[in-house]
Amino acid sequence: MNIIVLCGGLSMERDVSLISGLHIARALRENGHRAVLVDSFFGYEGTYDDPAEIFARPYNDSVGAITGDVPDLEAVKKRRRQADDSRIGANLFEVCRAADIVFMGLHGADGEDGKLQAAFELEGIRYTGSDCVGSALAMDKSVAKAVMARHGIPTPAGRVLRRGDADKSAPCFPCFVKPNASGSSVGAAIVRTADEYDAALAAAFRYGEEVIVEEYIQGREVDVGVLCGKALPPIEICPKSGFFDYKNKYQSGMTDEICPADFPAETDAALRAAAEATFRALKLAVYARMDFLVTADGRLYCLEANTLPGMTPASLLPKEARAAGIAYNDLCETILRESLKRYQ
Repeated sequence: MNIIVLCGGLSMERDVSLISGLHIARALRENGHRAVLVDSFFGYEGTYDDPAEIFARPYNDSVGAITGDVPDLEAVKKRRRQADDSRIGANLFEVCRAADIVFMGLHGADGEDGKLQAAFELEGIRYTGSDCVGSALAMDKSVAKAVMARHGIPTPAGRVLRRGDADKSAPCFPCFVKPNASGSSVGAAIVRTADEYDAALAAAFRYGEEVIVEEYIQGREVDVGVLCGKALPPIEICPKSGFFDYKNKYQSGMTDEICPADFPAETDAALRAAAEATFRALKLAVYARMDFLVTADGRLYCLEANTLPGMTPASLLPKEARAAGIAYNDLCETILRESLKRYQ
């Protein structure tokens, strides 16, 4: 098949997305497909008479490495030749329409929030993963928490603060502060004092107009992937300091990961059931990954869902799949084939 692997974009998770896209494209080529890597913000800047020509050309897979720092998006904007404010790069819809399907390797805004999925649906472009509705529900953490609560899925109590709110007081200390629609724990902080709270709010509001403030729950950090509606083995995340923030996620040696996680059988079963229930409640499709906390007495809390989780070989979902006996290339092929069923 001719496949566009879409990555990059203009979100704080841009660098991770580029590496995800690189590995997805290579895996799909090894599986016999013609996969072209395209950055959604830069688009396809080469020339062609027919967009289908690009699938027969040599591949250009030059991407950077993930560092411990969030990307400088203003510097990214300055590198683009396209002189407008669009977040969609040159010829993007045209080359995507020429593909048999678009493999979504994007993370965060403009890729995981449902906007691009909605545009693709209007353009008649086929793509992998959840549709625009499920993507939007999961990306908005306050909406996702409300959906989870309505379906009986435990989630930490909290409140939504908007930039213009007069009352931004903390509901309790300690608490956890995070942007309402961002990923990779960018702008997130554990807060224990009023001074820390004010600084955390200022940092979180840099990434959006709404912030979630929720009770801080001491527990083991766990992620559970869902593939084709069935949970994969849970993975426990053990940061060597602090919590699983951006630096601990992407800087080598900062975190130990245990998969399958060492839990009693009943806790393992409860985590898998809660992940599958969250997947259904948020109307997700094909694959996703849910974040949990598990307390010392075995209570579990679902924090959020990731509809386009990291797909580097070191990412959590591929590790969970590997623990279930699914190799990376097979994982990519399963996502591709399962997504195509929506169009058949």
